[in-house]
Amino acid sequence: MDLKLHQCFVAVDDHDKALHFYVEVLGLEVRNDVSFEGMRWVTVGSPLQPDVSVVLEPPGANPDFSPADREAMARLLAKGVLRGVIFTTADCDALHARVREAGVEVLQEPTDQPYGVRDCAFRDPAGNMLRFMERPK
Repeated sequence: MDLKLHQCFVAVDDHDKALHFYVEVLGLEVRNDVSFEGMRWVTVGSPLQPDVSVVLEPPGANPDFSPADREAMARLLAKGVLRGVIFTTADCDALHARVREAGVEVLQEPTDQPYGVRDCAFRDPAGNMLRFMERPK
């Protein structure tokens, strides 16, 4: 089989704050930012992976969600318990310093993990945990 990841989804409560973080702080590029069926369809991605995008969507964007489901998702996002994504980087410490300087909430300083990577973690403006890992050289 020829399977590749094309898109993943990250819930955000403010597209403009999310764009600032993902583009200005992390250095991702905007792939799409358009209105779509009464919503805003925003995707970002790494210039190093032109075929993979992160969709920044409201927490209750699923059209099949009930109003109660949307409210539950918004509460979970506000608590910071929704999962984000894990990025790789060639230099975990340099990325950590740049993101920390931007005033982003640090969850974990760069740490050598027993499973062989060095990683750190932050919260994006919506509260999602993002991890950044450096593979051993």
